[in-house]
Amino acid sequence: MVKCVLIDDESPAIDLLKNHIEMLNNIEIVASCYSAIEAFEVLKKESVDLLFLDIEMPVLKGLDFLKTLQNPPKVIITTAYREYALEGYDLDIVDYLLKPISFDRFVKAMDRYYERNTVRIEKEIPKAEENASFLYVNVNKKHIKVVFEDVLYIESLKDYVRIHTTKQKLVVKSNIGKIATQLPKSKFLRTHRSYMVAIQKITAFTHRDIEIGEIEVPIGSSYYKEVFKILSSDI
Repeated sequence: MVKCVLIDDESPAIDLLKNHIEMLNNIEIVASCYSAIEAFEVLKKESVDLLFLDIEMPVLKGLDFLKTLQNPPKVIITTAYREYALEGYDLDIVDYLLKPISFDRFVKAMDRYYERNTVRIEKEIPKAEENASFLYVNVNKKHIKVVFEDVLYIESLKDYVRIHTTKQKLVVKSNIGKIATQLPKSKFLRTHRSYMVAIQKITAFTHRDIEIGEIEVPIGSSYYKEVFKILSSDI
């Protein structure tokens, strides 16, 4: 759980950050402070991982406050002023957000925080066992169980994939090639550079596409022979 403190002298700015944070998992607001002085008192009492810090505040400005901290938490600047960006990055901030802060931009800042604070050990992606019945995928830092029998098809979205199941749609930060190595070949079929389908969910196919009920998934020209070889063997 990431423990954060919001520091801004304007209530609407604090409220917007709260709304964004409520939409994500594993972030806890320890305190909302309307001045750097108030935040200083909080930091003396609480263990904090991340500060959302405004710059232009009365009495003590945000960057001046940051310079007073000997071992500061990670910091994401939230401000309406562009001109402090260079100074902010010189103080090793995680990100610099310009108001008004959109949710998409907020999420990117949190991704940068996680990247800087997660020890990444590169490992070979484990290949799926043919008798496997599920896998866990990471969605917004939560590991969600995906049962293979529930999957209809998988769609590539550049650096993400969307897993369509009978119950929900999950957007996962990965690519379709990596996901393919984690799925049993006897249960899933790559039909296109951007699509995989669950073989048991196929209701019809032509030389151009595969049907899963009313859903049509394209067959790529480079996958055509392999797709027909596998599907024809089941007839």
